[in-house]
Amino acid sequence: MQPVQHCVIGVDIGGTKTAAGIVDAAGMLHASASRPTPATAGPAAILATAVGLVESLLAQARTAGLLPVAVGIGSAGVIDARNGSVVSATDSLTGWAGTPLAAHLGREAGLPAYAVNDVHAHNLGEHWQGASAGAPSTLLVAVGTGVGGSLILDGAAHTGERAVAGHVGHLASPYAYDDAGRALPCSCGRAGHLEAIASGPSISNLYRRLGGDGDAATARDISVRAAAGEPVALRALTLGAEAAGQAVGGLANVLDPAMVVIGGGVSAAGKLWWNPFLTALRAELMDPLAGLPVVPAVLGADAAVVGAAKLAFDRVNVPEETRV
Repeated sequence: MQPVQHCVIGVDIGGTKTAAGIVDAAGMLHASASRPTPATAGPAAILATAVGLVESLLAQARTAGLLPVAVGIGSAGVIDARNGSVVSATDSLTGWAGTPLAAHLGREAGLPAYAVNDVHAHNLGEHWQGASAGAPSTLLVAVGTGVGGSLILDGAAHTGERAVAGHVGHLASPYAYDDAGRALPCSCGRAGHLEAIASGPSISNLYRRLGGDGDAATARDISVRAAAGEPVALRALTLGAEAAGQAVGGLANVLDPAMVVIGGGVSAAGKLWWNPFLTALRAELMDPLAGLPVVPAVLGADAAVVGAAKLAFDRVNVPEETRV
């Protein structure tokens, strides 16, 4: 008689989209689905969207002969991984702070549930099945709507004493100043931070400050214009990339990871972003880190779903020998 094949429902709650998938113990994604996140409608609506996805995928898993054993969640915000609650969050998810995320989804699913910040989930996914699989330690930095980070040591994400570890975007950056020497405002309420110059929205703001066409609304628009040879677009993209590279190089000096993985939508801009990013990063590294591997993430939109499932598999009480 074949042992039952266990699975976890992995969930990724972002400001734009909520995604979920059926992930088995070998890290295979069997099915996935997504819905727009009702980000401004409040916690009840956001949770209801996630619960709907989980319930649908639970039914699919059982129909396929898989046994769901837990729910794993990666979410935007500061997430206390010890109890799966939302400690704090930005306005990207209205009223999200204080939400008992894991407790609610676990109760609705009838399964143990575990939650962590979405960038930690992304790193766990890449470390399990992606770009850093097998590495003893990994620093992942995601450059997108914000700038987030995660450090994996001994197979586990380091979340910190107050669940704040990984907020790379809130490092001070010498790039985050305007021409008059004023520190640029950051999403956290402070100023002069990396996220104020390197994130996608910040690159868009910089482009407009440099005199670019206001119709270019996103970093993707600006990268297209840069590729077409527009000098202002190229300048904005390059400055954002250099700022990110300097910060990641400094982090590598502090943390000495086995490798660095870079993800997020801004990093998908191609060579026009990657070349200045890598140049600035390597200029910052101490000599013993000269050969540090720095690679792009490979799992794409599935990374946080897979990583959230890994978190749950690591914490749920299922005997290892039965996880087939």
